[in-house]
Amino acid sequence: ENFMRCARCFYLDRRLGIDRPSMPGFTLNMAVDTLLKKEFDVYRAKGEPHPLMKENGVDAVPFQHKDLDVWRENFKGMQFHHKLTNFIITGAIDDLWVNPRGQLIVVDYKATSKDGEVSLDDEWKDGYKRQMEIYQWILRGMEYDVLDTGYFVYANGRKDLDGFNGTLSFHIQLISYAGNCSWVGKAVQDAWECLSSDTMPTCHD
Repeated sequence: ENFMRCARCFYLDRRLGIDRPSMPGFTLNMAVDTLLKKEFDVYRAKGEPHPLMKENGVDAVPFQHKDLDVWRENFKGMQFHHKLTNFIITGAIDDLWVNPRGQLIVVDYKATSKDGEVSLDDEWKDGYKRQMEIYQWILRGMEYDVLDTGYFVYANGRKDLDGFNGTLSFHIQLISYAGNCSWVGKAVQDAWECLSSDTMPTCHD
């Protein structure tokens, strides 16, 4: 994703060890993420669909796997060795569901607070879509059958209530996204060529 946004930033980070300034942590979003994982894990243990899945007609259950906690962990995650470049591509997922055909469904949790329904139409959300497609690509590299359609579980903080009262209330929305990861392989190859060059990419405004 760093390479897709700015090849020069990617080169500075991965070849020269100069990372971009870090962003402050979104601790409330992280709290929502953690609680959603705990909630879906209850239904994972029972092998049953979460009510959100039933309400939206998703014929699936949360996927059970011995390595799921590792796949969720930052700086570990799922790993695929791309032999053409000798890169190890990793990604820490939020969740995986599985349908009756055994196809895995990539699920990403997001949190925000805005008026009205949430959509994926904003240009800056293209990164969310690429993230999901990279996860799908990694899982296919790990030889899993992956459904093109993934889901964003979007928690939208409500501001229409009378007061805070020590509790945040959210409207939970399930947004489907038809992923297409055909671009990922070329992007990985391009990233390898970028790092292999002794010339730093030009800076683009």
